[in-house]
Amino acid sequence: MKLTFPPCGKLLRQTVGMGTLSMVLLTMVAEPSYALNNHFENFPGISNADLPVTGLVKNASGSVLAGANVLLKGTKVGTVTDEKGYFKLTIPDKNAVNPVLIISIIGFKEIEVPVNGKTALNITMTEESKGLNEVVVIGYGTVKKKDLTGSVASVKGEELANVPSQNVMESIQGKIPGADITRSSGQTGSGINVTLRGNRSMVGSNSPLFVVDGAIFYGNIGDINPNDVQSIDVLKDASSTAIYGSRGANGVILITTKRGVPGKAQVGLNAYAGSSKAARYYNVATGPEYVAWKREANRATGKWNSPADDSKIFGVAEIEDIASGTWTNYRPLLLHNGLQQDYQVSVTSGTDKTKIYFSGDYYQENGILKLDNLKRYSGRLNIDQTISKVFKAGMQAQIVYYNQGIRVDPLNAANKINPLGSAFDSAGNFVLQPVPGGAFNPLTDEQPDTYAGNSRSNRSFGSIYAELTPLAGLSIRSSFTANLSQSRTGYYYGVNSITRGGSAARSQYNTSNSADILWENVIRYDKKINDHAITLTGITSYQDRTTDAGAEQGDGQLLPSQIYYGLSSATSGMIASTSYSRQDIVSGAARINYSYKSKYLLTVTARADGSSKLAEGNKWTFFPSVAAAWRLSEESFLKNSTTTNDLKLRVSYGVAGNDPYNPYVTQSLLTRQPYSFDETLAPGYTFSPQIGNPDLRWETSTTLDIGLDFGFFNNRINGAIDYYNTRTSNLLLPRQLPPTTGVTSTVQNIGRTNNSGVELMLTSNNVISKDWSWTTSITFTKNVERIKQLVTDGVNDIASGYFVGYPTSVYYDYERIGIWQTKDAAEAAKFGQTPGTIRVKDQNNDGKIDSQNDRVVLGTPRPKWSGGLDNTVRFKNIDLNVYVFARMGQMIAPDYLGVKTSYQENTAQAGLDYWTPENATDMYPRPNANGGILYTSTLRYTDGSFVRVRDITLGYTLPQKWAGKIFKSFRVYANAKNYITFTNSRIKDYDPERGGSENFPMTKLLTAGVNITF
Repeated sequence: MKLTFPPCGKLLRQTVGMGTLSMVLLTMVAEPSYALNNHFENFPGISNADLPVTGLVKNASGSVLAGANVLLKGTKVGTVTDEKGYFKLTIPDKNAVNPVLIISIIGFKEIEVPVNGKTALNITMTEESKGLNEVVVIGYGTVKKKDLTGSVASVKGEELANVPSQNVMESIQGKIPGADITRSSGQTGSGINVTLRGNRSMVGSNSPLFVVDGAIFYGNIGDINPNDVQSIDVLKDASSTAIYGSRGANGVILITTKRGVPGKAQVGLNAYAGSSKAARYYNVATGPEYVAWKREANRATGKWNSPADDSKIFGVAEIEDIASGTWTNYRPLLLHNGLQQDYQVSVTSGTDKTKIYFSGDYYQENGILKLDNLKRYSGRLNIDQTISKVFKAGMQAQIVYYNQGIRVDPLNAANKINPLGSAFDSAGNFVLQPVPGGAFNPLTDEQPDTYAGNSRSNRSFGSIYAELTPLAGLSIRSSFTANLSQSRTGYYYGVNSITRGGSAARSQYNTSNSADILWENVIRYDKKINDHAITLTGITSYQDRTTDAGAEQGDGQLLPSQIYYGLSSATSGMIASTSYSRQDIVSGAARINYSYKSKYLLTVTARADGSSKLAEGNKWTFFPSVAAAWRLSEESFLKNSTTTNDLKLRVSYGVAGNDPYNPYVTQSLLTRQPYSFDETLAPGYTFSPQIGNPDLRWETSTTLDIGLDFGFFNNRINGAIDYYNTRTSNLLLPRQLPPTTGVTSTVQNIGRTNNSGVELMLTSNNVISKDWSWTTSITFTKNVERIKQLVTDGVNDIASGYFVGYPTSVYYDYERIGIWQTKDAAEAAKFGQTPGTIRVKDQNNDGKIDSQNDRVVLGTPRPKWSGGLDNTVRFKNIDLNVYVFARMGQMIAPDYLGVKTSYQENTAQAGLDYWTPENATDMYPRPNANGGILYTSTLRYTDGSFVRVRDITLGYTLPQKWAGKIFKSFRVYANAKNYITFTNSRIKDYDPERGGSENFPMTKLLTAGVNITF
């Protein structure tokens, strides 16, 4: 806008008393919509020495800004702009010398405007990065992102709602730098493994702490419905986590659920349904391949030379099956298409005093194996009530009920069973033993009255709070949280089940109850004095955790229909046991947050924790931390930069730690040992195999974090990079003891580990226009995990699998370098080997292979680096998201890559390239019916790196003019999950994410869903 002075403009001076006040009356001509002269009004009640000021506040594009704060610097005199962007303010006489106005509004950089005698001001505000003003949840409080001093990563709820997921942690896989998130299996309801910045402990927990709406959550994170989540904030460095003390030693994941908002009630519906199937699963040897394998194994011993010798190695029924070509592939008989569906309804409503959020959810999953299924019913209620100007209270309540069918793994049996024979006879009847006298049919558990497994659980999580604000800036909050869980699991294994294999039927009935009670009090004081802002936080905390469990078992139950409910009718093997544990922790903490001009930031935290799991004299420890940040973008040399919007350097250092993962490790416990005198049974007791150690202390970790937050080109490119180094000492390390002591192990504070790494988060707004937008986000994590010291400095603990200089989990074995070939027969003989056997490396070149000198660390399941690439493209109402996740450099050891030595079973995968005199391969050894094949474990190790297109989502949002008055928003979408994965050729039929067992294959999923708001 341009302002001009007309020729008739006058400057009037008015003399008042002994002094002279320059009153500037400017008659101004401006564009009509911005005419300031229309807003010159009388300022009643002001003295002649006071200075009236009016002004217009707008943004760079000329749009007016309503609600901007206008404050006379150094005073409490202020006002706000009206709906047209204008303000009026009277500067008192005592402040009339060189007065300065401070203008601020969320989303724009705060500016200082000298008045310089003017009574009409035209003020233009510069937009600040929206991300910088986003509120980030930290421990026991919130801050703006620009004021963070620690390493915190955030994901908003809308990113989770757009992609269907059974577990909220699965939704952020690869989207948080430093977070290693994997699913354990494809079983329904399977858990998610989460670690932040590597594994540092050996007996203590390596799992992060979960906090839901400010309350510590020790339940199953799968209980939290992704549709209820407003945001997820991940605290990674010691400064950010120190406020939680020992419980935050492995990082903290803060989940904020949705709350009510004032206004008309809003109803939301989120629903999806889809079909799942095995993502990548291998085939075992076919019938003809098995026959050829067994023939070759016996040819190697001289027992078989031609099909005329089949009667020497096969039974009569097997020979008939060979002749007729009868064999069974059990994979398609066991693996089926699964089902996954979820339906959630939510209601958001509120007034100025009462805010309510309610949701109900039904989730169902049928696995790709029969009898593997899950139903989950959940509800959430969040209420916030303002009772008076100084007092408010609220609650969150969540209840979840699970009904899960549990399947005993049939694939292990299917992958080993002799493939000859048929699973069903010509009339379609089930055949228990496809090869007479052989293994049971892997389908046997699916037959009536053969097997039953079911788990039912109720988990409730509730928190209430009351908050008092007696003075400006002072709040006192007290909260009480209860996390309760009850579960019952029953199993029935019939005589013909896979588990019993012809033995007497067995029933088991297990129960468990747990209660986590937490009482916390938080006092917080905020004060701002001119350019200085300080926040003081004090915390007291008491937590009590108890668990009790019972188990019963009996054999020979007479009526299969009673499954596990009629244990009193069991005829033998009656066993009953119960258990109980309790652990308490008491804590006190304090934190100071200081800011000068939002440019120089400082956070100091201290916490003391006392644990009941440690003995007297060692119960308490102290965890301090300090963090500082410098916003370089606020300095004069960058403040007016057109390229750099944000640049902040962060440094933090702090201490965290772990107490023992389980209670009672400081105590030596007794265990029952039955004896008999002649024919009379008598109870006896002896020490448990693990002896207690009353001298156990806290395991401590010190972390240095150096980070840089940045935003460039009007925030088109923004992100953060962090370097961290964590040193853990006084490791809670299990130590093997000589058998002559009468016990086998104890836990001691011995050893050190180190985790260091680099994390990168980068977001680029590639295209921003009216119809098009394209955003790319990249995450990168490189963590180096090492054991620095064990019991004896520089000495490995081979028995426990711990090696100095390597991660806490490694593969330690012989190094396979191929197969001994015929031309190498003489050299092979020196090592007691023959052509066709596995060749391993003689590490010390002493001419022999022995376990002490020739086994080495081959690799680790820890990745060298991991990362994600997230692309979202929008064209008008169409949105497309493609998310790619990579986990590179880890080693895995799938069972199927090995071979077995029992030739009554199917011993290998389909298409196995094994050595014979006619096939001089270097891949697999020659089978030998006499056994004696050494080093077969070395066949399994391979590079487990993979790149996966985790999600492809295509959505369409109905234009508002079509949605009409019924819907506020209406979006439909389709999603493909885990459908494309790239690996090395050895594991092309295997999902590498899980890294080992093949019992429940990982799944891929196709779904369609809707997000509707009424």
